[in-house]
Amino acid sequence: MSDLTHFNAQGEAHMVDVGAKAATHRIAIAKGEIHMQPTTLDKILAGEHKKGDVLGIARIAGIMAAKRTAELIPLCHPLALTHIHIDFIPESSPHTRVSCSVQVETTGQTGVEMEALTAVNVALLTIYDMCKAVDKGMILSNIRLVEKQGGRSGHWQAT
Repeated sequence: MSDLTHFNAQGEAHMVDVGAKAATHRIAIAKGEIHMQPTTLDKILAGEHKKGDVLGIARIAGIMAAKRTAELIPLCHPLALTHIHIDFIPESSPHTRVSCSVQVETTGQTGVEMEALTAVNVALLTIYDMCKAVDKGMILSNIRLVEKQGGRSGHWQAT
C-alpha cells in the first residue's frame, strides 16, 4: 500500500502530513453532466420551475460544497479556497443535458481536486433534486477531474 498516501506502513488510514510541502498556487478543474428529458431542460431554461432558478441555486450549492469538502471526505485537509467558478452549459443536441464545469483555486500545501469534484457532484445533485418531480430518470455521468496545476506533481491534464 506504499503508493497510496492515505495509508501508513501498517496499512492504517491516516491524514497525509503536508506540513513540509511548499505553499503554491493550485488549481483544479472538474466536469460532469446531468442528462434529462427535453421538457425538463426547457423548464430550466425558461425559468418556469416552481422551485426557482435551478442553475443559480445549483451554482450556490456547488460553491458551498467545495468550501465544506473536508467535512464530507474524512481525510481531506480543510483549505482556504481563494476562488470557485462554476459554469453550466445547457445542451439540447445530440443529447439533452446540462454540463457543469468547476474551477477551484487556493494557495496552499495541498491540491483542490477533491473540492472541484465535490462541487460538481453537489451542483448536479441539486439540479436533480430540484427537477425530480418532473423527471425522475435523470442521469448524472462523466464526473471527472480534467486538469490540475500546482504542487510537486505540477500540471496534469486529462487526455
